Amino acid sequence: MLCARQPSVKGRRLDLLPPTSLQVARGELLLVTGDRQDQRTALALVLSGRMRPDGGTVSWDGSAGIRPLRRAAALVDSPGVNEPEQHLSVADLVTEDLALVPRRYRGALLSKPWLKVNRFEDVAGLWTEQLPPARRTELLTALALANPGTDLLVVDSPDRHGADPAGWLPRLRELAYDGGRPLAVVATVTALPDGWTGPSAAIGNADRRSSPGSFCTDDGHKTPPTSEYVDENSGLTGEVAK
Repeated sequence: MLCARQPSVKGRRLDLLPPTSLQVARGELLLVTGDRQDQRTALALVLSGRMRPDGGTVSWDGSAGIRPLRRAAALVDSPGVNEPEQHLSVADLVTEDLALVPRRYRGALLSKPWLKVNRFEDVAGLWTEQLPPARRTELLTALALANPGTDLLVVDSPDRHGADPAGWLPRLRELAYDGGRPLAVVATVTALPDGWTGPSAAIGNADRRSSPGSFCTDDGHKTPPTSEYVDENSGLTGEVAK
């Protein structure tokens, strides 16, 4: 389980990230809303262990250190941080990203076989900026999961690529609810999609007067959501992207 108890990041004048509390377990997709891109990115960096908060804590499976969180988390498509460069082809992006997978897993990861096995051969020659939103989300999350140690996906502002949540929501739901490899998935967004009834939070939601212990009373593993919960949210944007 990912547990954030009022993490905050200072800016020059105002907080870059105001205190925000949330939790998400394996088998869950949490959407976190925020009006400002810099705040959404700051939260994504903190939740993925790429930035230390100035206040508050973030823990993964009960471990408060940043190393366990960073090992478990993959930051996906964060603008100005690790979003694909426009001049890269899909094939080149795959080659670069697979080279970042920990060495003990890297031997079997070659770009051409990976593209074929994961069904991206048809877009290998495209520039990354030419990918439709759904294919972009599918590609970048698949690359994040090339590391078998990834248990947490933090996707930064996937709705910036288009107003239709069909470009990202079905894929993230699919990954969170995968019975074979359920993931904890967090996406920062501008606003909740119409009809969304799943878990959500808002940047700056932490009341400074509340106790940090009021969140995440159980930091251990949690079971995936019930089939009724999945069914309730499965009709928001049509079929899951394959």
